[in-house]
Amino acid sequence: MNHGYTHHGEYKVVGGKLVVVDLSVADGVISIASLNGDFFLEPDEALFDLNEALVGLPENVEHAVVRDAVLNGLREGAVMFGFDADAVARTVRRALGHATAWADHRWEVIAPVTMPIIENVALDEVIARQVASGERGPSLRIWDWNDSGVVIGSFQSVRNEVDTQAAAEHGIQVIRRISGGGAMFMEAGNCITYSLYLPTSLVDGMSFADSYPFLDAWVMEALASIGVKAHYKPLNDIATDAGKIGGAAQKRLAGGVVLHHVTMSYDIDAEKMLKVLRIGREKISDKGIASAVKRVDPLKSQAHLARNEIIDAMIDTFTRRYSATVGGIDEATRQATRELVDSKFATETWTARVP
Repeated sequence: MNHGYTHHGEYKVVGGKLVVVDLSVADGVISIASLNGDFFLEPDEALFDLNEALVGLPENVEHAVVRDAVLNGLREGAVMFGFDADAVARTVRRALGHATAWADHRWEVIAPVTMPIIENVALDEVIARQVASGERGPSLRIWDWNDSGVVIGSFQSVRNEVDTQAAAEHGIQVIRRISGGGAMFMEAGNCITYSLYLPTSLVDGMSFADSYPFLDAWVMEALASIGVKAHYKPLNDIATDAGKIGGAAQKRLAGGVVLHHVTMSYDIDAEKMLKVLRIGREKISDKGIASAVKRVDPLKSQAHLARNEIIDAMIDTFTRRYSATVGGIDEATRQATRELVDSKFATETWTARVP
């Protein structure tokens, strides 16, 4: 029996418990609510508070309104374990069709295609636009490149982050991406970079801090499958017990799409990196070059696998977990990417917009 429930939603808290809600809607408002799951809640009676807090909320209720209703409706001293008011709000929004789950989308995986780093950066914007317009479904893309570059965050200063003379001496181009975050030191085969292009409905109501581990949970599973036990270190670092192995960046664009990407070190030339990146040099100025190797501990030394084997494990995990299919990059997309390089990413105006 469904007891008249017409809406069902589920949300698994990252590192926490499953939250489930069954709802009925009448005359544009929630008329019946039943919250359930494998979470812990004290005292037992607080479950009635949660259900009562949801009744009467409008069908088009915003995430913050649900969250606040839950917090205000709980009796004094009540404690939620393994979930929180945001998790309840996210589950309700999913049930009402305003937020989505991974399984609600048809995912594609775009395997590595070797192209210049600057084209990889521009391609992120092109594919994000395609997802926003509905021309392409949500996708995972693994980067590949055969040149050298420093990809700086959207808001970083070129002169404060990069020793441009050292970069020129080593043939390293400086490229600015559209997302925030720190600099990426990229040479052929030295790291693993991927981008996710997804609808904002998947991270509905999530802060950037909450969305990072949520969007990269599959990566943690993939790394675990090859013997690398990784975890998120707020805000956007991926680390193991041996040290930091990578970092994430994100951009939420107009049109209801999110660009989320991660770079993980595989076999970094720490000495060269510290000559080129000013920020890296300052961070370990009192520790010496050996500390840089420890700070950015490469996957090569932890997984003992070739880079392509790690990428294969990542693709396999994502494909199995989200029933993804094979996607690709057609010539029209490549051409749009080259045009965007010429009009934006290769221009001094864009690169030096924060000098």
